[in-house]
Amino acid sequence: MSGAMQFKNCCSVLVTGANRGLGLQIVDSLASGGFSPGKIIATARNPESAQKLQEVAAKYPNIHIITLDVLSQESIEKCVEEVAKLLQDEGLNCLINNAGINVLADFNTVTADKMIENFHTNAVAPLMITKAFLPLLKKAASRGGAGGSRSMGIQRAAVINMSSLLGSVELNWGEKADTFKWYPYRISKSALNMVSRCMAVDLEHDGILCIVIHPGWVRTDMGGYEAPLSPEESISSILSVIGGLTEKDHGSFLDFTGEMLPW
Repeated sequence: MSGAMQFKNCCSVLVTGANRGLGLQIVDSLASGGFSPGKIIATARNPESAQKLQEVAAKYPNIHIITLDVLSQESIEKCVEEVAKLLQDEGLNCLINNAGINVLADFNTVTADKMIENFHTNAVAPLMITKAFLPLLKKAASRGGAGGSRSMGIQRAAVINMSSLLGSVELNWGEKADTFKWYPYRISKSALNMVSRCMAVDLEHDGILCIVIHPGWVRTDMGGYEAPLSPEESISSILSVIGGLTEKDHGSFLDFTGEMLPW
């Protein structure tokens, strides 16, 4: 068994920012793809207004919608309490930090407030969320994977941070640097990459895999509708990559095809 089919060995997957875009597509693809984990926890800031998410959840009884405002520590802690009650002794197998925003600003229009807004959502929030869910991730990791395996992967415990190619310092040069002059977004994703690498160091001894992944340029509200990839294409590939992760991938920056990206 390889790729996305490995999600069958997951008791639980939690997705932040599941009300729209890639987060919604992750939930839909996990539920409908024939490899659904035991429980899919879809979080959103305002679930009652997330109509498309509610429609998907109505089709699949293993989708559980829980409120989470990623900018509120109180909301994060309340979400953890609800998830803990739902999962009981199982722990959380896979945390996908997907929630993110793009505050558009170039060198001439960028302000400190725009920088901080983007930085908080895209870099600080995933760190705080992972920290809050660490006890549940540790619980899952301590149980081992399918068949009692102690190897790293989503079947045991993993943190997946959704980043961007635009966060690569090395690639922000030459012609590519002239295309997307998004100071807040690019810098926040670069920071998320470092957050992920730091967390990988700290989570390794607990057997919790941590990577950062670039979903490609996708046709969403954030990505724009001239992008070459559909959400279905991007997430299909991403789930296959995530499902196949092992120790060798720990601490990596990958793209949606599984290729290694430069930091």
